[in-house]
Amino acid sequence: MKTSNDLFTLLRTVRRYGVKAVGLVGFAVVLSMGGQAQDNPAPENPDVPPILKIGAQAPDFNLPGTDGKMHKLSDYASSKVLVIVFTCDHCPVAQMYEKRIKQLEADYRDRSVALVAINPNDPKAVHLSEMGYTDLGDSLEDMKVRAEYRHFTYPYLSDGVNQAVALKYGPTATPHAFVFDARRTLQYEGRIDNNPREELAAKHETRDAIEALLSGKPVAVTSAPAVGCSTKWAYKEAGAQAEIGESERAPVNVEMASVDQIKALRANIGTGKLLLVNFWATWCGPCLTEFPELQRMVRMYKQRTLNIVTVSINNPDEKKFVQSFLEEHHAINRNLLFGGTDSADAVSAFGTGWSGGVPYTVLIGANGEVLFKTQGAMNAVSVRRAILKNLPDDRYVGQQAYWNSTF
Repeated sequence: MKTSNDLFTLLRTVRRYGVKAVGLVGFAVVLSMGGQAQDNPAPENPDVPPILKIGAQAPDFNLPGTDGKMHKLSDYASSKVLVIVFTCDHCPVAQMYEKRIKQLEADYRDRSVALVAINPNDPKAVHLSEMGYTDLGDSLEDMKVRAEYRHFTYPYLSDGVNQAVALKYGPTATPHAFVFDARRTLQYEGRIDNNPREELAAKHETRDAIEALLSGKPVAVTSAPAVGCSTKWAYKEAGAQAEIGESERAPVNVEMASVDQIKALRANIGTGKLLLVNFWATWCGPCLTEFPELQRMVRMYKQRTLNIVTVSINNPDEKKFVQSFLEEHHAINRNLLFGGTDSADAVSAFGTGWSGGVPYTVLIGANGEVLFKTQGAMNAVSVRRAILKNLPDDRYVGQQAYWNSTF
């Protein structure tokens, strides 16, 4: 008998692989018709699987972790309690729970409780506009970087290739916790606690469920809505690609800049925003190599209080080369070309300790202070973290504190 999860998986196959799978889906639908009334009803949105029900057995998994190993459900068979938390890199809510997830693992590791984190997101389905609060995406390679940066002590697994595990558990948002007893029967699913800001959290349902199971008592609250960034199912990839296509249709311009305009750029007066400036040239190999990463940042942080400006130090009569390169890379930010024939004048006008080599990238505060700079090829993650550490809390409180914290 086919369940709604089985049908969801087949429908998703059609989306990924096209009409060749239609016959298979049709056959599965026919098989399921007789027993559909006895199964869980299919979700209203056919692209979203149902949440695993209380009392269900833990679905098996075999997933790669940031430690380079494969992890299976059976690896944790000896633990009295198993906690599976679906979380991710890019979501600001999930980020603010990283410390608490680490604390949960530390508090219970010697009490026969295993905690496993799984990233359910298809990394290709994350819109760049959804990455305004992150340094990294949700690929396994990015997960490895985050795990090292935040010193994760628990397994952090990737389900992004085909989301086969997430389809069975049905996490609605990140983070979403599932707590299983010794028989691997689901006893609690939902949020970790009731507020992303730890100091405001007054209810701790996941911790309470663990304590109840360890003491042999029934779990008082078996479900609480998981609130955070929605799971990035594969069907959302089309929207992510459409967003990129829309940005690539925006006009690309380059302005000539005088010495005085370079000085004004450096001062960053009256904008009320951070300013990231990248000096480059079409004859500079490292400049061209890192330029796509710079454009990725333009799109990621478009809604934040940040301006990103490129300044080419090509000669003025090479403007057509500069324009052509900018168009090739869809550079929709503000782009300048120094108007003089002596680039040393631009170096002197901008200051900030710049020695004249390119690429040169510098982050300037809203009051003109130099917050970060790097000479030579940039480390994109380091640049993003510098930006995030200095951006103010412009949508909700807690993000600047997160990026300036260590744990």
